[in-house]
Amino acid sequence: MWNGLGLNRWAALFLWACFAAAPGVASADHSWGNYHWARTSNPFTLKIGDNVTSAWDPYLNEAISDWSASSVLDLTKVTGQSNPKNCRATPGRVEVCNSKYGNNGWLGIASIWISGSHITQGVGKMNDTYFSTATYNTPAWRRLVMCQEIAHAFGLSHQDENFGNGNLGSCMDYTADPDGPPSNEHPNAHDFVQLETIYAHLDGTTTVGQTVQSAPGRRTMPPAMADLDIEGPGQFGRLIHSSHGGWKETYELDFGGGHRIITHVIWAVADDHEDRDHEHGRQ
Repeated sequence: MWNGLGLNRWAALFLWACFAAAPGVASADHSWGNYHWARTSNPFTLKIGDNVTSAWDPYLNEAISDWSASSVLDLTKVTGQSNPKNCRATPGRVEVCNSKYGNNGWLGIASIWISGSHITQGVGKMNDTYFSTATYNTPAWRRLVMCQEIAHAFGLSHQDENFGNGNLGSCMDYTADPDGPPSNEHPNAHDFVQLETIYAHLDGTTTVGQTVQSAPGRRTMPPAMADLDIEGPGQFGRLIHSSHGGWKETYELDFGGGHRIITHVIWAVADDHEDRDHEHGRQ
């Protein structure tokens, strides 16, 4: 599956060894907690629900192609929902949506539904309220956010969360200058090696493609959790991680019994820090 990029697994490992040895380059683990899709074999195929408009289709297609170069997973695009703005999660797959979600402060969000440590469904949303502005209405910003939000849905976090640092050449690097150089619009070798680490072990069951929200040894997901549409800050839950002054944050909704919804938020950059705090409802 590396063939699409002209790389094989050993070439990727070589590139990552060079990358990790470079001075000043972040080389820390960047998995998202211990979260992963349960599956009984690799590579596994994860369905991506297409709920985006024609303006976003090229970026969704690129992200699917980019991440399918992994040796442990393939992404396949499927028809989305009848009301894409709602973008409700679907068991066993990831829904990707865009809409004008309003001046609520966030540029993009990625939410995963968790049972224990297993991902059971996911959602990525792009907020056209901000992507229609001069700052964000660029191919580089659209590629970065689309690439990153999809990757959160299979357990990747960020390589670097300080947007003032130099680019690492990965869409999992938070930046104020996505087209660089180097460009942060696509995955890099570190991302693919991290995916191999996350999915190195196999499970006895699978959550991929499952249509019922349950897990072995656990009760069925609470209906209020399964049906929740994560859209605004009031639904994100408890703040559990904040980086670089809060430009990137992670929230948790805990429903008990090992059932949680975890949401990554990329906040849109306001004109100044005070304006940003006001948008987020902080004093």
